Amino acid sequence: MKLWERWALGVCACVLAGSVWSQTVTVADVKYEPTSTLGDTPLQLNGAGVRYKAVFKVYTAGLYLEKKAATPQEVTALRGPKRMSITMLREIDSTELGKLFSRGMEDNMDRAAFSRVAPGVLRMSQIFSDHKKLQAGDQFTIDWIPGTGTVITVKGKPQGEPFKEPEFFNALMGIWLGNQPADWKLKEALLGKPA
Repeated sequence: MKLWERWALGVCACVLAGSVWSQTVTVADVKYEPTSTLGDTPLQLNGAGVRYKAVFKVYTAGLYLEKKAATPQEVTALRGPKRMSITMLREIDSTELGKLFSRGMEDNMDRAAFSRVAPGVLRMSQIFSDHKKLQAGDQFTIDWIPGTGTVITVKGKPQGEPFKEPEFFNALMGIWLGNQPADWKLKEALLGKPA
């Protein structure tokens, strides 16, 4: 093999190795694949990070979109499927988590908008209450599927009927991407900004 051929093979090997290493993102020992599929639509990881409460790590979250988005407005403007994937890092009372999510939605909406999604908020709170506790390692996803609605899947099982209103998914995203997010560093991470 000629020297230039060996050099070319070496460059290819380095590029391939680099792309393999850059594909999976690990956050607090939780791996997020670079792509996911929702229905027939391929999605890409927009960003992932850790939700802290005081000094404690509560969960990791990864946002999957059809194409990269750097602002909450860009995320909202995307019309295709979207997925928020969450993995618990500690045990939490599910009823408490449902209440925190409800409060996070309310904090990022005006009263009129919140009252329109209130029936969905109550149903979502009930979904989490039914699970009693989520343990470290438990996962759930919040998916927006055009034509279907918002589907909440806990530990691999879809929970009840989809939430039909697009406003409900956007209100949920406000928990992490709104003007008063649950965790500012997590917001930046989900929007793909370096730590």
